Amino acid sequence: MALRQPLSRLQWLGWGLAAAGKLFEGLIVFIGGMALPSLTERFGLTPLAQGAFAASSLLGILVGALGLGWLADRIGRRWLFSVVLLLLALGLLGAALSPTAPLLLVSLLVVGIALGADYPLAHLVISESAPAAQRGRLVLAAFGCQALGAVLGMAAAAWVLAPRPDPLSWRLLYLLPLVPVALLAVARWRLPESGPWLESRQGEPQPGGLGPLFAPPLRRALALAALPWFLQDLTTYGVGIYLPQLLQGAAALAAWVELAFLIGMAAAIALVDRWGRIPLQILGFLGCAVGLLLAARGQLAGGDGQLPWLIAGLLLVQFMTNLGPNAQTYLLAGELFPTALRGRGAGLAAAVGKAGAIAAALAIPWLLSRWGPGPLLPLLAFTSVLGAACTWALRIETRPEEPLVP
Repeated sequence: MALRQPLSRLQWLGWGLAAAGKLFEGLIVFIGGMALPSLTERFGLTPLAQGAFAASSLLGILVGALGLGWLADRIGRRWLFSVVLLLLALGLLGAALSPTAPLLLVSLLVVGIALGADYPLAHLVISESAPAAQRGRLVLAAFGCQALGAVLGMAAAAWVLAPRPDPLSWRLLYLLPLVPVALLAVARWRLPESGPWLESRQGEPQPGGLGPLFAPPLRRALALAALPWFLQDLTTYGVGIYLPQLLQGAAALAAWVELAFLIGMAAAIALVDRWGRIPLQILGFLGCAVGLLLAARGQLAGGDGQLPWLIAGLLLVQFMTNLGPNAQTYLLAGELFPTALRGRGAGLAAAVGKAGAIAAALAIPWLLSRWGPGPLLPLLAFTSVLGAACTWALRIETRPEEPLVP
């Protein structure tokens, strides 16, 4: 059994700088959603254009995770860890100053690319320096800072938008995180290069591109990292898109849903290095399926009988998602690959996950218009069961007793 080791100040610094990046990710994604009504008013966006703006960040995240994750294996973690935040600052500045809708769309795509690159990089910086016995908790604690960022984004949006609704207020929303993001980029430059990455450069050179990930030694690991993440994002974004309809007339429930998110993430941090990644991911997927079916039962009940089922189902979905697949897919993607291929593997897995998010964003409104709300929640429950089955069939445990692949 691996023993807990005290972290050095340098290790805590690396963790803090990675966690701060996740915090800004949650903040920026949230304020992007809050800015959309002002953007619609300012530029006269059609429903199709609104969808393009909403999907631009997701597409950028996909591109950034895939392209810049590969670059981290070629040039190292430290340089890119700082540069992606400078790219983020540039995208935020461009968004705040954009005079036209097309330029704003390009700026938001740049923001998404920077956020996508930080998906694998934050994990690599923590996991390649942390003791194995604490790696899971540290990675998930940093990942959970997204939720704190969303809360800060909510407060920032309330501060900017509440006093005086203004079609130009979205510019201030994008300017608010600009200086802190730039300062964080400078602070990240102070970190040394990853020791495991430097050691990996002393061995046999790895082929370029993504080809090695599809070779038999790593094919199963890639499938485990990518397929459940795709299915998890289908469910998470599907519920997120449909949630406003579910919560009509029950605004107080939204706060409880967010609380369930935080409790689920706290439980994941506490249990991940004790129970292991695979059991928690399977349990989480199955718990999501049960919660979605409870919410579907509430839909059928209608009237006064709807709300108790809806509350129980959505709280269970939020708790189980963050105990299981939302946390564990991110963690596994950075642990399943050797150091020389870790950026590419984690980046490709994140990109496949975001493809699931984009698929949900495109398909859910169409399904709602064609089928109505009835079949949607059972369909999402099925994708969760499929996620549990994929995890079991492809299982590779990476808990502390089985150290990070050298």
